[in-house]
Amino acid sequence: QVQLVESGGGLVQPGGSLRLSCAASGITFRIYDMGWYRQAPGKQRELVARIFSDSSTNYADSVKDRFTISRDNAKSTLWLQMNSLKPEDTAVYYCNAQNMRLGFNYWGQGTQVTVSS
Repeated sequence: QVQLVESGGGLVQPGGSLRLSCAASGITFRIYDMGWYRQAPGKQRELVARIFSDSSTNYADSVKDRFTISRDNAKSTLWLQMNSLKPEDTAVYYCNAQNMRLGFNYWGQGTQVTVSS
């Protein structure tokens, strides 16, 4: 059974930092492209950052230079370090695991991030 379990969300003031974690089980983590997506109320889910199986990365323009995605294949864990948080970063953040060649795409249950004073 595949599980992606996010943690680390919460309430933070503007300018603050949070670190999200995603613990994966039931998949061969190292062969999956991993990503963080977010969905704000009334908006579509959007890509935040991805880290591919070769460890290359890409980021949404809105988070470049503020967020950093990383992975540890030995621990089957994905992280998102979020700095200089803004109120517009408020959303539910979801972990995603994708292997297009195998045709698999998995989602976590999400973790709430609220940026407010």
